[in-house]
Amino acid sequence: MNKELDIPTPATTVKRWVEMYSDKMYSWTFYKTNSKEIAEDLVQDTFLVAFQSISKFEGKSDPKTWLFAILNNKIAEHFRKIYRNPILSENQANPNEGESFFDTLFDSNGEWQKEERPKEWQNTEAHLLDDVAFVKVLQACMDKLPANWNAVIQLKYLEEKKGDLICQELGIAPTNFWQILHRSKLQLRKCLENHWFKK
Repeated sequence: MNKELDIPTPATTVKRWVEMYSDKMYSWTFYKTNSKEIAEDLVQDTFLVAFQSISKFEGKSDPKTWLFAILNNKIAEHFRKIYRNPILSENQANPNEGESFFDTLFDSNGEWQKEERPKEWQNTEAHLLDDVAFVKVLQACMDKLPANWNAVIQLKYLEEKKGDLICQELGIAPTNFWQILHRSKLQLRKCLENHWFKK
């Protein structure tokens, strides 16, 4: 038997990794991006990078750890791209809608408009994020945010990244970051009040 035939090539190694890890990587990416197409693309890009740089993988860590490190960088890159070059979907507000929405909540002195004051949400025993119907409404509300606001919310609450790291990744000032976060939360709250809590 020729022993040289038993030595795995980069292509066979990556093919084996695809078979072993692609389902878990896809699930993770879909959870982070909530898009089947984006998840598929990012996982595919990850395996392409792994194939191109397999010589750098020394085998000191588990291949899964190495692949997920590449994948998480791809996910962060995806959110950076959205923030810097927002592409609006049919469901998203136009770029100025966030500003005009904010203006409808407060008067010229910065006080809440009487009819726009936040309402008490009924306390419920069930954890809302375990409710599939609520998650759909929340996602629809998030999709209505301007794309760069959505990117900030995703990084902060789904990626669970710290503010200073998000500012560094997106290249924005902390004051801009906190302003986007505040306005996004106001818009999400209003949307949830209209589409979930008024049921």
